[in-house]
Amino acid sequence: MSMQVDLAIVGGGIAGLALALHLHERGIECHVFEAASEIKELGVGITLLPHAMKELQVLGLQSEIEAVGIENYESVFFNRWGQFIFKELRGRHAGYAIPEIGIHRGKLHRILFDACVSRVGADHVHLGYRLQSLTQNDSHVKLHFTDSQHQSIPDVTCHLAIAADGINSAIRKQYYPNEQLAFTGIQTWRGVTAHSPILTGKSYMRVGSIETGKMVIYPIIDAYDDQGNQLINWMAEIRTTGETQNDWNKQGRLEDVLPIYKDWIFDWLDVTALIRNAQSILEYPMVDKDPIDQWTFGRVTFIGDSAHPMYPRGSNGSAQGLIDARVLADQIQMLGVQDAKALHAYENIRRPLTSKVVQTNRTTPPDFINIKVDELTGGQPFKHIDDVISQAELQKISDDYKKIAGFSLNQVEKI
Repeated sequence: MSMQVDLAIVGGGIAGLALALHLHERGIECHVFEAASEIKELGVGITLLPHAMKELQVLGLQSEIEAVGIENYESVFFNRWGQFIFKELRGRHAGYAIPEIGIHRGKLHRILFDACVSRVGADHVHLGYRLQSLTQNDSHVKLHFTDSQHQSIPDVTCHLAIAADGINSAIRKQYYPNEQLAFTGIQTWRGVTAHSPILTGKSYMRVGSIETGKMVIYPIIDAYDDQGNQLINWMAEIRTTGETQNDWNKQGRLEDVLPIYKDWIFDWLDVTALIRNAQSILEYPMVDKDPIDQWTFGRVTFIGDSAHPMYPRGSNGSAQGLIDARVLADQIQMLGVQDAKALHAYENIRRPLTSKVVQTNRTTPPDFINIKVDELTGGQPFKHIDDVISQAELQKISDDYKKIAGFSLNQVEKI
């Protein structure tokens, strides 16, 4: 006998949990079905830009997030020689009413999950539900699941089904069975390292570019140990040629990543030591998917990484998923949980905007500042950055990305 619910959210990640919280606030009953049989604090770092934090503030979670994260003071760019290129203040320090926060992804997920269990109800959050397929008619969607042991469990029947099951979405695959991840040869490694505070201790750093090696470095936990260290998140990237896509989230090897950065010893940071002392290293490809022309199929739609998987540049994937959740909840509230037109209305608002972000993350992400300087200098050291390009030109690159991604000061104030 199947379980009957009004609305089913397939996937208990950031976007799915945020949607459940929004629907609950609007008095709309929903159920979350997550494939994992238990919630663990997995992953490494994530940056919550002001537009992401604004969404989380609306959900009443800002204070909890600030308590376990680190508020960014500045974003700083360097070339691969450790030479200063550009910096700007971030979050509250740049005039926003809301902070920009670096946080462990697992801690953010735990905050959202606990809030969902507390508010929506433990009996509305179901773990160990792995979607196998779905069918639908004019009035209902039927979801077919197995448990963590791959045994069949009762189907779930609902009026609306939301695919929040990530970049490898089982629901999206049903509608796009031949779709492939887009891989352009950029290999990445991510790690976390206990290290003394770098620069201000609240600095988000981008160093180098993907052609010769790039590092993104920022703190995610303060006072990590009794020696005054922080937990520093770092991500290493390089474009390779003639190599196949590496596996997803496999254990990385120090001997693969360290040689790229063997001479990155600057007066403000020893990058080689940061990598060598990592607690763990994960290796995975930098991938996204080409924007698609349709998210909504009858009574089913996509949100978050299921809808618009994008390069992990600009700290924008989670922000876009959080915005999806609010917009979708608004449309469902206006049109009703039985009306599939709500899904189409949501898609018409969000799909054009997120498609532009996906394309911009590929072509002119925030680290385009580093790329541009490398182009102008041939990747070589310079005497002073002003001899290469003006700070005003670099500021424009940064401001243009903020506008496209939706977190210029004016845009965030309107949320």
